[in-house]
Amino acid sequence: MSSIATREPVPARPAVSFRARLQDALPRIVLAPSFAITLVFVYGFILWTVYLSFTNSKTFPSYDLTGARAYQRLWRWTFENDPPSSWYTSIVNMGIFGFLYIFICLALGLLLAILLDQKIRGEGILRPIFLYPMALSFIVTGVAWKWFLDPGLGLEQTLHQFGWTSFHFDWIKNKDFVIYTVVIAGVWQASGFIMAMFLAGLRGIDSEIMKAAQIDGASPLQLYRRIIIPLLRPVFLSAFIVLAHMAIKSYDLVVALTSGGPGGSAWLPSNFMYEYTFKRNEMAVGSASAVIMLMTISAIIVPYLYSELKEKAR
Repeated sequence: MSSIATREPVPARPAVSFRARLQDALPRIVLAPSFAITLVFVYGFILWTVYLSFTNSKTFPSYDLTGARAYQRLWRWTFENDPPSSWYTSIVNMGIFGFLYIFICLALGLLLAILLDQKIRGEGILRPIFLYPMALSFIVTGVAWKWFLDPGLGLEQTLHQFGWTSFHFDWIKNKDFVIYTVVIAGVWQASGFIMAMFLAGLRGIDSEIMKAAQIDGASPLQLYRRIIIPLLRPVFLSAFIVLAHMAIKSYDLVVALTSGGPGGSAWLPSNFMYEYTFKRNEMAVGSASAVIMLMTISAIIVPYLYSELKEKAR
């Protein structure tokens, strides 16, 4: 007697309504225009700039590839140490400005955050005061500090009127010190924001850990050096990324504060890129400098993103 195998009926999938499908697709529909604009006007133009850096573009783009001549010109100027407005001066200034700007902002921001974390009176007033400079544009900051540091109408002139005639502070006019005035203005603007980042990190530390350390006899210095500051490592890393990005792309602060400095002595790579692309009609050289700036930013951000993703995977 033969038996016939019978299949159990497969339950039909419930029909998905048009409204449900629309709700699922709505986030993609809303984000699609922004994604397309970013893809074209950010990444598309990055690729276009990279391409132009391998051409012989002058006033207008040229699409005939000529190899790495623009990069050779940049580094030839560097090693031959051309006049102060060269790429050599720009990268030296970037090293000085970047190191001092990042180090002082981190140190000052951490110090201010520790002081405010002591539950002092007037904290609600002090926090907005310290944060206020970050609400200003670099143009406003540069113009304000230019007036303040100008020997003819700023700090020096004011102190002369009070009788201190021997006081002199002409850094903004001195090609050897003008880059340090950019550091002063940049630190004044960004240190309050870094303070807010550290203060948020301090408020996020479990108070039980600090109480246990104090019970074990740890002094305030040991408490901060061995427990609190190591726990702020993610904040340090985030603040470093923000400051490094701001330092590399600083352009308007230099222009508003020093107009490039005497003989271009305050140039940063961003100022070099603009000058050679739009004023000296050397678009290929300007594009090459922009690509080097992009590589510098990528060298900072990519390891950070990798470490963050690796930490989340763990």
